[in-house]
Amino acid sequence: MAVAEKSAAAASADKGAEAVSADRRPTVIADGLHIVYRVNGGGRGRGSATAALSRILRRKAPAGMREVHAVKGVSFTAYRGEAIGLIGSNGSGKSTLLRAIAGLLPAERGKVYTDGQPSLLGVNAALMNDLTGERNVILGGLAMGMSKAQIQERYQGIVDFSGINDKGDFISLPMRTYSSGMAARLRFSIAAAKDHDVLMIDEALATGDKKFQKRSEARIRELRKEAGTVFLVSHNNKSIRDTCDRVLWLESGELRMDGPTEEVMKAYEEFTRK
Repeated sequence: MAVAEKSAAAASADKGAEAVSADRRPTVIADGLHIVYRVNGGGRGRGSATAALSRILRRKAPAGMREVHAVKGVSFTAYRGEAIGLIGSNGSGKSTLLRAIAGLLPAERGKVYTDGQPSLLGVNAALMNDLTGERNVILGGLAMGMSKAQIQERYQGIVDFSGINDKGDFISLPMRTYSSGMAARLRFSIAAAKDHDVLMIDEALATGDKKFQKRSEARIRELRKEAGTVFLVSHNNKSIRDTCDRVLWLESGELRMDGPTEEVMKAYEEFTRK
C-alpha cells in the first residue's frame, strides 16, 4: 500500500518529528499495530488440514484455541535511507513485526503502510533443496523482479560475495548438501544483489564468519546510500552498532524504546544485565 496520506493516528507515530519533506520520505508506517496468533491446542484428531479448512469455512474457533498477542500497539515511522535495528529478548515480537511489514501476517488491529515493495530475508526462508545453488540464484533473482540479463550480469558477484565456492565448486551442487550457514550466506547474497525499497533481514548476519559479516555490513550501508530502508533483526549487538543508526527495542510485543542506536543499546544492555 502506498503512503499517500497519513491519518491523525498514523502521524502520532512520528512522535512530533518535523514535517515530512522530499528528502525525508516515509517508507514504512506502523500505526497502533496489533498481531495476534491463534494456536490450536485442541484435542485428538483436530489438527488435520481438512479439519482446519472446515473451521475456517465455518468461521468458528475450535475448543482449545489459544491466542498469542505477539505485537501490541506498535507505532513508528521509518524513512528512506535509514538502517533500523530490531532488538529484544527471544519471543519479543521482532520477527513477527517484520512479517507483518512484509504483508505476510494480517493485523488484528491497526495498520501498516509501506511505500514500495518490502522484501523479507530470513534465515529460515525457503530455498529449493533439490536444485543447485546456481539454479537458486537464478530463481531467487527472478522472484525479486530481476530480468534474466540482470541476473546474468550479477551472477558471479553473487557467488563471490557468498563465498560458497571458496572451498570447492559448491554452487553446482544441490542445496541439500549445504550447511545452514552456507545456505544463509547465499540467500543474503541473492537479496543483496538488488536495490530494495525496504529490505528486512532476520538474523542473516549471525550465520557467517567475520569476513562475511563485514561484507554484509558494508553492503547494508550501500543499500542505505542507494535510498532504501533496511531493517535488521540481530542478537549480535556489535552488528547492530556497526550497521544501524536507529534502533527499535521490543519487549513482550511492546515497543519499549525507539531512538539513536547507542542510546537504545545502552538501555537494552542495562536491562539484560538485571
